Amino acid sequence: MADIKVIRFMDYRNPTTVFSAILLLISIGSFIVNGMQFGLDFTGGTQIQVSYTEAPDLEQIRETIRGAGYESFEVVNFRTDRDVQIRIQETGSAEVDQVEAAQATDIILAALQANSSSQVEILGTGFIGAQVGEELREQGGLGMLVALIMIMIYISLRFQYKFAVGAVAALAHDVTITLGWFSFFKIDFDLTVLAAVLAVIGYSLNDTIVVFDRIRENFRILRQTEPIDVINYSITQTLDRTLITSGTTLLVLIALSLFGGEMIHGFATALIVGIGIGTYSSIYVASEILTYMEVSKEDLMPPVKEGEEIDAMP
Repeated sequence: MADIKVIRFMDYRNPTTVFSAILLLISIGSFIVNGMQFGLDFTGGTQIQVSYTEAPDLEQIRETIRGAGYESFEVVNFRTDRDVQIRIQETGSAEVDQVEAAQATDIILAALQANSSSQVEILGTGFIGAQVGEELREQGGLGMLVALIMIMIYISLRFQYKFAVGAVAALAHDVTITLGWFSFFKIDFDLTVLAAVLAVIGYSLNDTIVVFDRIRENFRILRQTEPIDVINYSITQTLDRTLITSGTTLLVLIALSLFGGEMIHGFATALIVGIGIGTYSSIYVASEILTYMEVSKEDLMPPVKEGEEIDAMP
């Protein structure tokens, strides 16, 4: 291990365990107090797309909609700066039906026309019932659960069950904190954010597997080295790759978050938080759990079949 200066990451495993526990408690506490701010995709409501002859002021449109009596809505540009998408989220207990959606469209279109000097043309309307939104919510949660189970099976087959526990714990840690961020700051959670969370699972898993692969390889090479030193050495070896990959990805996501518009802001935010916490968890959750479970080189040796030693004797 003389070729590089080994960073002793695992010397800080106790403080980082406390740090992770605090983040998880804040996230879980926010779920209990605030819940999730589900968007139109999950709650049901009306979507209206309109086009202006001149680029409108989105803030003025929002004030117009508030003046029409609607409180929970979203206004964003799409395609061009003259095209506007309005999403009205249901806040009442009763489900919206098609008649109410049509009435909302007429009211908003009339209000927009009355408060704009340019011509307003309706491009299309859409309606999502509350039942459909509830089904999407359940299917999204089921999708994440199935992904975690399949990952645990895959890691168990490729490595060993201790590695599987570490990988799934890191993924659960990343997903919980990412969702907790949206709950704590009351940011809308919609299908694009759900897609980003699933992408975080894949990205974080890839980072963890790179570290695990090096740990497994070094356990077989450095047979006389203490397990914690092998883990420190392996993480140090992969650190450059991790920082370059995560750093370049984060630069793109920050640019998308700042300049990509409101439609993909939640998507970019979820990936920024998820990739940041995922890079941390591949070192201080997944690898840390290996030290607590006392992984050793014997865990990675192929099992000796019964009678194999006798057959190998001359």
